[in-house]
Amino acid sequence: MLVRETMREIQAEEISARVAEAVVEACVQLPQEVCSHLERAKDEERSQLGQKALEILLENATLAKEEGLPLCQDTGIVVVFAEVGEEVRVKGLSVAINRGIAEGYERGLLRKSVADPITRRNTGTNTPAVIHVRFVPGDRLRLYLLPKGCGSENMSRLAMLSPAEGIDGIKRFVVETVSQAGGNPCPPVTVGVGIGGTFEKAALLAKWALCRPLGEPARRPEIAALEAQLLKEVNHLGIGPLGFGGRTTALAVHVETFPTHIASLPVAVNLQCHAARLKKLEF
Repeated sequence: MLVRETMREIQAEEISARVAEAVVEACVQLPQEVCSHLERAKDEERSQLGQKALEILLENATLAKEEGLPLCQDTGIVVVFAEVGEEVRVKGLSVAINRGIAEGYERGLLRKSVADPITRRNTGTNTPAVIHVRFVPGDRLRLYLLPKGCGSENMSRLAMLSPAEGIDGIKRFVVETVSQAGGNPCPPVTVGVGIGGTFEKAALLAKWALCRPLGEPARRPEIAALEAQLLKEVNHLGIGPLGFGGRTTALAVHVETFPTHIASLPVAVNLQCHAARLKKLEF
């Protein structure tokens, strides 16, 4: 007997409506977990200037939420990670996401920063978004919306290391990247690190690492230990909040890995500023 498979269908209109609301919230409301990390950093910071900078960042977050204003004038280019269940059907997913982003940026009076890379002509809608899709088991659709400002994005780096450089080479590259960035990415930062795969996969892993709940350690014990070591070394750089000096250069280091070729060791670093904007939607 043949059994007819049923697919759960999600309407594009629902996706657009929720995305429009979510991008405004992401740009206005700093996640509570980020505020908690900033509060803890303020209590532990020994530098007076660094402590004052953290106080200002927390006050800024409070005012932005109360007044419904953007946390930062750079409301970013929106990166979207879409996890699409194999039992879900969506007609025009990318169109629905981009329509929602355009509506949200218009309604929320958010700065539109997306432009043609050659002519530099603004698209006027803050679209298209950078959308990454992967299929997962189940009948759900999850969207991770990451409005990414370019003060931090421009500090990203990728290296094709020799496997012989190993863990020490990875550590050197990550710490060197944060050191060279200095105060440009508006620290305290979140450091996303991608290790393995290929050239483009490492960069994608580094970006995906920023979607993990802030400070949540990697599942693999050896990777969690690497994250802790890197965080310690990064905070020993003394760059401090907003580059004014201190022990809080980063709030967290998140590392994601993927199997790679025996002759290769790709490593990418993607920095996120103190305004670690992220919104997760589930349908």
